[in-house]
Amino acid sequence: FGYRGHVFWDTEIFMLPFFTFTQPQLARKLLMYRYHTLPGARRKARKSGYRGAMYAWESALSGEEVTPRWGYGPDGEMVRIWCGDLQQHISADVAYAVWQYWQVTGDDEFFADYGVEMLLETAAFWESRVEYNAQRGRYEIKDVIGPDEYHVHVDNNAFTNRMARWNLEVALKALAWLRERHPRRAAELAEGLDLSEERLARWADIAARMYVPYDPETGLIEQFDGFFGLEDVNLENYEPRHRSMEAVLGLERIRKCQVLKQPDVLMLLYLLGDEYDERTKRANWDYYEPRTDHTYGSSVGPAIHAIMGCEVGDLEAAYEHFVRAALADLRDLRGNAADGIHAASAGGVWQAIVFGFAGLKITPQGLMTRPRLPPGWRRLRFKVIYRGKPVEIDVGGG
Repeated sequence: FGYRGHVFWDTEIFMLPFFTFTQPQLARKLLMYRYHTLPGARRKARKSGYRGAMYAWESALSGEEVTPRWGYGPDGEMVRIWCGDLQQHISADVAYAVWQYWQVTGDDEFFADYGVEMLLETAAFWESRVEYNAQRGRYEIKDVIGPDEYHVHVDNNAFTNRMARWNLEVALKALAWLRERHPRRAAELAEGLDLSEERLARWADIAARMYVPYDPETGLIEQFDGFFGLEDVNLENYEPRHRSMEAVLGLERIRKCQVLKQPDVLMLLYLLGDEYDERTKRANWDYYEPRTDHTYGSSVGPAIHAIMGCEVGDLEAAYEHFVRAALADLRDLRGNAADGIHAASAGGVWQAIVFGFAGLKITPQGLMTRPRLPPGWRRLRFKVIYRGKPVEIDVGGG
């Protein structure tokens, strides 16, 4: 079966929200897997020369890195797989899931006993991972892979840098909460993780000066250093096709082109959507959506594009992406359903309905909706569990 049952960011980012909002007891168990594999994440960090918890890109029983180092390329040749070495945003992704679970469930016991520790350990990893650019007065993260796996060994991937900054910020908030509510547990973690006030001040400084390649004039976020200088490719010129753009262009050329396997900047704008205005979302949607391999790139991409299409008001495109995600297994669109269902894509379909078309959001005042139903849809009704209580959402029904 595909990926041998290994655990990726698919669990935290694509599948977990469904469980968090509908079966929180199962979501808690999924997050406890990440807590129980903290020792493996710590060992990976030490082996790589870092501190804290560096979660494995592909994880199994122990949390050790189990990503294969070699695999077959699109033409059957052996190629080096760099994901286990460089796709480090997974640590921030785990932190994101912990924070989201707490915000939705209000499970203070989990957060105090387990969640805060995971946030602190992932923040400690980013503290040791960043590099300070004295000439520019900023912190940078070099040599990574972002969500878009068509490009490897890139510097200052916007998604990675911004999520690392977010991880540091929420870790400081979580520790402040723990000190107020559970001072003994906070003191225990501070001592065990060597969290001096000097180190915590460094976290704040890194977060404040983390570089994210954003142009305020255009609103565009450059996916990574030099991305806008790569060859621009019109994907429509290659239609119809039945292979990925990686197979069409080859490994070497695609890394020199502005062609994405899946949303990268748009993934950032989805996860941290409240921190970006509509102009920024629209500018990046217009730029990156037509440069993404929707049909044979990553199966998790269409659902995110459906959500972002709703965000910018392009409901026809949103519905097209939604249908592509929904039919991934039902019609075996990619010809690999025999390897197992695309569970992450299925989780993305649920998110597209709930967070995209219904526009469900968590706010300081509670749950709110901003419905954006696609053409032909008149009503959308479903239930979620928020802070331990069932909530029925009914939009568009008049």
